[in-house]
Amino acid sequence: MDLKKYLKYLGSLAVKGSPARLSKEILKDSLNIKNRIYDNDKHIKAAVNWLLAAQRANNDCGVAALYSLYNGWHASYSETTGYIIPTMFNYYHKTKDANIKKSAISMAEWELKKQMPNGAFPGAETGKNEFPIVFNTGQVIFGIARAFHETKDVKYKKSAIRAADWLVKAQNKDGFWDKFDYLNQTHVYNTRTAWALLKAYDATKKDAYLKAAAKNIDWALTQQLNNGWFMKSAFHEKQEPLLHTIAYTIQGILEVGRYLKNQKYINSAKKAADVLLELQRKYGSLAGSFDENWKSSVSWSCLTGDSQMSIIWLRFYSLTKNKRYLNAAKKINNYAKSTQDIKSGNKGIKGGIKGSYPVYGWYAPFCYTNWAAKFFIDALMLEDDLKIGNKLS
Repeated sequence: MDLKKYLKYLGSLAVKGSPARLSKEILKDSLNIKNRIYDNDKHIKAAVNWLLAAQRANNDCGVAALYSLYNGWHASYSETTGYIIPTMFNYYHKTKDANIKKSAISMAEWELKKQMPNGAFPGAETGKNEFPIVFNTGQVIFGIARAFHETKDVKYKKSAIRAADWLVKAQNKDGFWDKFDYLNQTHVYNTRTAWALLKAYDATKKDAYLKAAAKNIDWALTQQLNNGWFMKSAFHEKQEPLLHTIAYTIQGILEVGRYLKNQKYINSAKKAADVLLELQRKYGSLAGSFDENWKSSVSWSCLTGDSQMSIIWLRFYSLTKNKRYLNAAKKINNYAKSTQDIKSGNKGIKGGIKGSYPVYGWYAPFCYTNWAAKFFIDALMLEDDLKIGNKLS
């Protein structure tokens, strides 16, 4: 991001925002004042409660995209509500809290209303210029396919089929998506969309979904450099990729590899994940973005990406039993927990996870995002599953 534009943007936030809220969080993070770390359950519950508050924010059963320190709750967001649904079902199975299951189902019902006539899902917050987007459609499939698995209601299966059929039709013959994606650019992180197609395959057993997923991963591997780096892994081609989108890429390849029992895919994901293992900072986090030489121009952390890498490392621990992965994941999870304020009197802050740490880092500055909370919960629950020997899904 251009530094002058970023500084101008920060200035506009200071003018528009609540001086007290902004000043407090800026000062706290500038001084690196962290929060007390508790057991995972307490942090997970706080983050789930934040997601429930985000769902109530707009009275439409979707989940608000984020809470901004300068203008409060934003509109509901189809993409991330989609992949929050499995997280809520997982938490329901952990706690047996019927209200959590009810929340997940209401999110899925909202998604059905958001589906477009062509089967795709929109790529913007509710109320904005809504248009079909490949990645967003894939992420919603995670939710509606899981809703079908949990409820056996065929309306969710039908919705997943419409979405997956649209994705297959939109896919380039070489395996990537170059139409209907963010900024009309080709993104390697659509490996996570390929993984979503496997969820649709589970529900339908349509071979076209399996083939499309493998075709995308085959293409993604052609984008990997010898040092493990993936080209086209940024939101914008001229931008230094965020850890967030790098982790999207790695996990998509890993999960498709696990599903298909394809060691080539798993090794590709491992190559990149191992580089990041070496780059973990002594206090637990990773840099917020990296260039093609795995160098970073930023000092802040992308908390979403940190939690995503924890999940990836925990997956590799389950595959290899190499405790380096487990220790790195625990360390990064503790770092993330130390940034979560579970005692704030502000419902938009309490239990939420910031886009960046410090809060003024350039990824989602001054915001608490629903996807950061989702991956934070997933990482801590996965760590707990490994502690008690639960079978990983």
